[in-house]
Amino acid sequence: MPHSAAIISGIQRMVLYETRARYFLVGSNHAQTRHRVLKIDRTEPKDLVIIDDKHVYNQQEVRELLGRLDLGNRTKIGQKGSSGLSRAVTAFGIVGFVRFLEGYYIVLITKHRKMADIGGHSIYKIEDTSMIYIPNDSVRVTHPDEARYVRIFQNVDLSSNFYFSYSYDLSHSLQYNLTLLQRPYELWSSVPISSDDEMHRKSKQDCFDIFEDEGLPTQGESESHPCNCSPYYKYVWNAKLLERVKDIVHPDWLMYIIHGFCGQSKLLIYGHPLHITLIARRSSKFAGTRFLKRGANCEGDVANEVETEQIVHDASVMSFTAGSYSSYVQVRGSVPLYWSQDISTMMPKPPIRLDQADPYAHVAGLHFDQMLQRFGSPIIILNLVKKREKRKHEKILSEELYPAVINLNQFLPPEHGIEYIAWDMARYTKSKLCNVLDRLGMIAENVVKRTGFFINRSEFYCHTLRSSKGAACGCILITTNCVDCLDRTNTAQFMVGKCALAYQLYALGMIDKPKLQFDTDCVRLFEELYEDHGDTLSLQYGGSQLVHRVKTYRKIAPWTQHSKDIMQTLSRYYSNAFSDADRQDSINLFLQVYQPSESKPHLWELPTDFYLHQSSTMALPQESRSYTLWWTHGILAYLPLPYDEVPCEETMKKVEAKRVNRFDESIDIYTEFFKPYEITSFDDTFCIAMTNSAREFMPKTVGLDPSPFTVRKPEETGKSVLPNKSSKEEAVIQRKTAASAPPAPNEEAMSSSSEDDSEEDRDDDASVSQRSTPIKLLTESVDSTRTQEQHHKEPYGLNLSEFLDEKDLLIYEREAVSSFPEDSVFEVSAPQVDTDSRDVFERHVLTGQGQLRALCRDDMLMYREYVKNRYL
Repeated sequence: MPHSAAIISGIQRMVLYETRARYFLVGSNHAQTRHRVLKIDRTEPKDLVIIDDKHVYNQQEVRELLGRLDLGNRTKIGQKGSSGLSRAVTAFGIVGFVRFLEGYYIVLITKHRKMADIGGHSIYKIEDTSMIYIPNDSVRVTHPDEARYVRIFQNVDLSSNFYFSYSYDLSHSLQYNLTLLQRPYELWSSVPISSDDEMHRKSKQDCFDIFEDEGLPTQGESESHPCNCSPYYKYVWNAKLLERVKDIVHPDWLMYIIHGFCGQSKLLIYGHPLHITLIARRSSKFAGTRFLKRGANCEGDVANEVETEQIVHDASVMSFTAGSYSSYVQVRGSVPLYWSQDISTMMPKPPIRLDQADPYAHVAGLHFDQMLQRFGSPIIILNLVKKREKRKHEKILSEELYPAVINLNQFLPPEHGIEYIAWDMARYTKSKLCNVLDRLGMIAENVVKRTGFFINRSEFYCHTLRSSKGAACGCILITTNCVDCLDRTNTAQFMVGKCALAYQLYALGMIDKPKLQFDTDCVRLFEELYEDHGDTLSLQYGGSQLVHRVKTYRKIAPWTQHSKDIMQTLSRYYSNAFSDADRQDSINLFLQVYQPSESKPHLWELPTDFYLHQSSTMALPQESRSYTLWWTHGILAYLPLPYDEVPCEETMKKVEAKRVNRFDESIDIYTEFFKPYEITSFDDTFCIAMTNSAREFMPKTVGLDPSPFTVRKPEETGKSVLPNKSSKEEAVIQRKTAASAPPAPNEEAMSSSSEDDSEEDRDDDASVSQRSTPIKLLTESVDSTRTQEQHHKEPYGLNLSEFLDEKDLLIYEREAVSSFPEDSVFEVSAPQVDTDSRDVFERHVLTGQGQLRALCRDDMLMYREYVKNRYL
């Protein structure tokens, strides 16, 4: 059992039963040992009547309850031919309840797939849903326009990039979750970097303990971290759908979903696993499609606002308290001004227009006020909008944004001012003399050193000894924008993320300097993650995948990429011209920005949705907002820390602390992750299917440096195009076959002659890891009549003396041949372990539990001498 358990929502599996008068939704934990019941009335034609049975049932009790319901709802007492209780659907969560012009519907998640794991907390993607009408047909009052609203609502494809977790709050950053849900940890904040790039640690910030001071847990108990904090509703997409029931039902029934992207890959560093996770949260405020949502609304919410968080953690330790975690956050969004594009005559680049004069930067102030509350300072704006154009187009926005930032900064304290970086990326791309990514790399280095990043552990000894290359940690935000926040923005965010990743790996003790180079397995894995991230966000907002990628700006993209770019441009144009309006209506209806009513015009009859997203323009302001003190009261007192994370009284009131039984299945992270109560296949586990740097990117040639930080020549690189992720079974079969069948003797020669082939044409067997490929000499035919004694000495069925000299044979027998005195399928005798080895192992286990042994003087002297000789 783990030392520390995390609260798991008790409702992970659901079964919906129906009678003529009611729906009974029976929810259980994953092990199906605890159950809750919701009763939903079906006799109300338009109202939603839900009764939450507060009792927690065990398996026997819930069976008896269902039996009584079945018996009591039969048409005739004692009749066996017909059942009074029928099973409608099996589900994994409630998306919400929605009503149009008739009665309520319930939307249930019927299929899901695991996409990431953070410290034992699973993150799932919705694969399929079911929308069920609640009222019985006998009381249903039909409306002619109901079916049309249902079609519009279902046009939001919930199986496309919607994510949820039973135990991890996806709407908040890792820093926020660890601050509120975990034991106190050291939070280090960054300070400005001196001329010699030296980073100094700032004094420790005051941390707070959310647990009652009751001493150490007794036998059978463990520390838990139940914290009933509200989600950050800006990034929750089903908040309105749950609003009707959130105060009625137990919190275990409520599950909040986000929209955006979630991807995770495994980076193997000499066998040591690190997980790199990207989580993109798309804002539900002022949400919509490319040309229909531009700029900002009157509340400071900008179009296409996406918060991208990259998390790096040591996957060898599955614990938030004892593990090592680091995260870095970036935000992309439209330019925070009142502007739009005229699409009355559709053309590739509709003219940009400023819709409203804003001389005091009111809307920009509202936007950056939100940023200060959530992220603290510094806020760095990276503006990639064009500055030089023959005819003014994008330049209009640059000329308006810069004075707005200057105006806001004059009222902020200088040390917390908004930093503005403007760089015409499109112009430099056309120049043959300028390397775009080198320039972005310089900007990224400056940005990451200025903002710092989050890490939940103290620094290593080597960081103290070599202080000239130290790492910074703390409050984070860089906000990037261009006109669409698609191609240029994704490349810029990748470069900033690549720089941040180097510092994160350095801070975790995985590399000796915070630098990562292109053409390494690590960066190729990270680039693929960011391209998947960019394609997904581009499809959601622009209707097509990315047109310009990192390879495009590196000018190494194959010639076939140009034709793909043309097709993506045409796809984006077609989507904007013909389908964006319908998609916008669907988003408005799903987010309940528009709620149908008999007294209002229908959604498709509205000439514009402007007043739906600019709701405060229809109401008289209760009090005028100051043009000088444009931030929320109290923020400045806590800068550079985010106001949302400060240990203030309001935060503490939300925290509930209690102790729970260690062996409770509903909250045990071990049971949730490993599922010991059910039979599982190893090849079906998420860890096997995850993108793996050693399997997908490392060269398969024996003898090369296996480090993922080694620069590979083009002829050395492994296969970078992954198998089709939808055909997971085929990929597993290929891995099994390739691992069991050794390569042909002339495979190496064949591979060298086809290294220049396109990546799409390469054989999928190249994705097998180097460790599973036997050396070529072991493929010779063997004599099946070897004696048992020979087979013990030669486990591969070969006479190795024919191929190896005497010295190599001695090494092989010492290292490879089993040292067990008896070794068979029936009996294995444990090897003898000396006291020193046992002591090393026990210290290793204690270190994993967070119980670090103080270094003795001899160890410190030895370590200092090693560092001095190796690095200084």
